Amino acid sequence: MDDKRTKPLRMTASSLDGRDFSNMDLENADFSFSSLKDVNFDGANLRNAKLRFSALDRTTFRNSDLRSADLSFSSLVDVDLTGAKVEAANFSFTSQEKSFNWQDFSLIGIIQNQGWVGTLVATILGAVILYGFNAIAYFTAELYYTNEPVRIKLYQYLVCQNILAGVFTILLTQGLTLWLDMLVKRLYVKHLILSVVVFVLNNALSIGVYFMFATDIVGRYKELYPAEPAQEAPWYWYTWGPVVIANVFYYLSREGRQISRKISDQEYQLLNLEKLKTRAELDALQARINPHFLYNSLNSIASLVHEDPDKAEEMTLLLSKLFRYTTGRKTADYFDTIENELEMVETYLQVEKVRFGDRLRFAVEVTDESLKSLQVPKFILQPIVENAIKHGISKMAEQGNILVRIYEKDNWLHLCVHDNGPAFPETMGAGYGMRSIQDKLKLLYADSARLELVNEPTKSVNIAIHKSAIEQHQQSNHAVSS
Repeated sequence: MDDKRTKPLRMTASSLDGRDFSNMDLENADFSFSSLKDVNFDGANLRNAKLRFSALDRTTFRNSDLRSADLSFSSLVDVDLTGAKVEAANFSFTSQEKSFNWQDFSLIGIIQNQGWVGTLVATILGAVILYGFNAIAYFTAELYYTNEPVRIKLYQYLVCQNILAGVFTILLTQGLTLWLDMLVKRLYVKHLILSVVVFVLNNALSIGVYFMFATDIVGRYKELYPAEPAQEAPWYWYTWGPVVIANVFYYLSREGRQISRKISDQEYQLLNLEKLKTRAELDALQARINPHFLYNSLNSIASLVHEDPDKAEEMTLLLSKLFRYTTGRKTADYFDTIENELEMVETYLQVEKVRFGDRLRFAVEVTDESLKSLQVPKFILQPIVENAIKHGISKMAEQGNILVRIYEKDNWLHLCVHDNGPAFPETMGAGYGMRSIQDKLKLLYADSARLELVNEPTKSVNIAIHKSAIEQHQQSNHAVSS
C-alpha cells in the first residue's frame, strides 16, 4: 500500500477576506502575507500553520487548534480566541488592541485606546489644558508687571469673576448630579439639562456681579482704551466656558463612580473567589484526614483480631463511636468547639489504649473552662496526637505518656500535645498530618497562627492562635448562621 501524504495548503500573499475555513484541517498551511480579515477559522486545525505578516482583523479562532502556529507580525484587532489552543504559538510583534467603538467612549477608553481616536482626544485635551494654563500665566504676569491702575483693576475683576464662576459651576454641577442621575434616564438629556441650567444661572451670577462691582471699572476702561479688540467680542463669547466645564466635570464624576463601582465589584468577586478557593482547599484537607485516620485505626484493629479478639471488639466499638461523632457534624462547617475536639481526641486515645494497654497513659488539661467554648478548626488536634503515638509512644519499650494541654497566654490560645517519646530530629520533614494542620492555619488565620515543634524543656507540639482571630471567625460564623 502506497504511503500517500496530503501536502500542506499554501496560500501565501492571498486575499481571503470573509472566507469560511471552519472545522477544516489546515495543519502546516501557509497563509503568510495574506489578508484574512473577517475570516472564520472556528474549530479549524491550524497546528504549525504560518500566518506571519497577515491581516487578521475581526478573524475568529474559537475552539481552533493553534498549537505551534506562527502569527508573528500580524494584526489581531478584535480577534476572537475563545477556547483556542495556543500552546507554543508565536505571537511576537502582533497588534492585539480593540478597535474603537463610540459606544465604549469613556474615560477608561480614552486613556487605554491607542488608535487615532484616543490620540486625537488626548491631543485636544492637552491643547486645551495648556491653553488654560498659559492664560492663567498671562493674566498673572499682567497683574504683576502692569503699572496702569485701570487695567489692573479690570484684570483683578476678571480674575475674581472667573474664580467665582468656576466655584459656582462646580458646586452647581455637584448639586444637580444626584438629581439628574435619579430622575433622568438618557445621558444626552442629562447633559442638555445641565447645560441650560448652568448657562442661565452662571449668566445671572455674572450679570449680578457686574452691576454690583464692575460697572465703574469697565466704564473707565472703555474710556481710556476704546480701541481694544476684545471689547468687540459678543457677550455670549464668554458664556460657553462654564457650560463646557460643567459637562466635563459631570462626565468625569460619573466615570469616576463607575470606575469605583467596577473596582468594588472586582474586589468583591476576588474576595468571593478567594473564599471559594479556601473552602475548596479545606474540603480537600478534610476529605483526606478522615481516610488517613481510618486507615491507621483499621490497621490497629487488624493487629488485634487474632491476638486479642475482646480488645479488637472494644476497639471497633470505640471506633464506631468516634466515626458517629465525626460524621454527625456538618461537613461544610470547618470549625468546632475545643470541648468537642477534645472529646474526639479522648475517644481516639481510648482506641489506641486498647492496643497499647498499660504502655499508654494520657491526660487532658484545660486551664480555664471558658476556653472550651472557643471554636478552632476541626481535626486540628487529632493528627498531632496520632503522630505522638506513631512516632513516639510506639517506638518505646517503657510506658508512654501523652498530655493534651489547653491554655491562654498573652492573648494567644495554646493547644499543646506533650509526649515522652524520642525527641524531634533537627532536620525533620513534616508528614501529611503536620502539613495539613499548617495548611489549615495558613488558610484560615494567615499570620495570626503558628505551629511549633520543641524538644526543651519537654517535647511538645504547640499550636498558637491569636484570640482576636478566633473571635473574628466566631462572629462571622454567627452572622452567617443567623
